[in-house]
Amino acid sequence: QLQLVESGGGLVQPGGSLRLSCAASGFTLDYYAIGWFRQAPGKEREGVSCITISGNSTIYADSVKGRFTISRDNVKNTVYLQMNSLKPEDTAVYYCAAEEFHPAVCVMMIHDYDYWGQGTQVTVSS
Repeated sequence: QLQLVESGGGLVQPGGSLRLSCAASGFTLDYYAIGWFRQAPGKEREGVSCITISGNSTIYADSVKGRFTISRDNVKNTVYLQMNSLKPEDTAVYYCAAEEFHPAVCVMMIHDYDYWGQGTQVTVSS
């Protein structure tokens, strides 16, 4: 059974940092592009970042560009989202998702991903 498990969320002050992890079980991430998405209360789920199977290409939402970094470690079967300079508006449940795209492709379209984790809460507040 394919499972994705997010971890690393928590409460952090504005300007702080967190690193989210997305670990896979039941399958290897080597053949999957990974996307990070988030959903704030009362808002629609939105794309944050994605990384291709090769790891050579990444995409970021404008709202997180320059502050967040996505990376993957296929040996550990894990994808990370390093979040720096966090703002209160980054508060949301963060989800990772996996899909078998072309090796050079990743997208931040929710409906293009078939496999999802359960989410991890990130709260940025003083």
